[in-house]
Amino acid sequence: MAPILTVENLTMRFGGLTAVRDVSFAAAPGAITAVIGPNGAGKTTMFNCITGFYRPTSGSLTLRHEGREVALHRLAGHRIARAGVARTFQNVRLFAGMTALENLLVAQHRTLMAATGFGIGAVLGLSGYHAAEQAAIGRATAWLEACGLIDRADDPAGSLPYGAQRRLEIARAMCTEPALLCLDEPAAGLNPRESLALGELLRAIRDGKAAEGAAPCSILLIEHDMGVVMGISDHIVVLDHGSKIADGPPAAIRADDKVIAAYLGEGDEDEEGAA
Repeated sequence: MAPILTVENLTMRFGGLTAVRDVSFAAAPGAITAVIGPNGAGKTTMFNCITGFYRPTSGSLTLRHEGREVALHRLAGHRIARAGVARTFQNVRLFAGMTALENLLVAQHRTLMAATGFGIGAVLGLSGYHAAEQAAIGRATAWLEACGLIDRADDPAGSLPYGAQRRLEIARAMCTEPALLCLDEPAAGLNPRESLALGELLRAIRDGKAAEGAAPCSILLIEHDMGVVMGISDHIVVLDHGSKIADGPPAAIRADDKVIAAYLGEGDEDEEGAA
């Protein structure tokens, strides 16, 4: 089966600094692909290229979904979202003054507008608007249920505990019905119990079992929590100093000497020799 995302020879330079250097990998459909590496490895820069915040210096990014191939590296950021890519951020970016439910309805704004003739149907009170509104509320409610937030639907998003805000961001992204969900350190700041629950949620999203009516969704994530990564990932890509140093299933990555060296350093043998 063709990959849902193919990254080929991706390079991103900022002046004289090369943040990502000639990186290639593929993310399989219906799988969780993790991108890991030490701080400064280029993970977030690569994510920003995939999701349209940066235009790559060179290389290509291809999304395959529903029989279509889309060259993401040629699209503006908002068109990448329309192509079927959704993301969350390392820092929570909710509309803090809106309720949890309203945050999920905002995510469906474009669909609602299109269904109502870009506002005309709503102004005239046409029946199509009511049907589209009810569908949006139903989708939002299903994702609030899936993320354990239905009891907080009417609470301001900014008043929710940090872990709940993380889950709400994922729910908001899923309300756009993406083909590829990109998560930037979703376990950051979570306690072990919350991290475990997050892993269960992401596996359910991958399998299309998280919310009623939801389709399976491929996931690409950056994560530092190796417990989460090894527990849920189907495939792992490892970056170091902007280059890919390993690419494979969790068991192979765990045993890879280059990965161990990147995380733990290579100074022990030198120190022993000097002694």
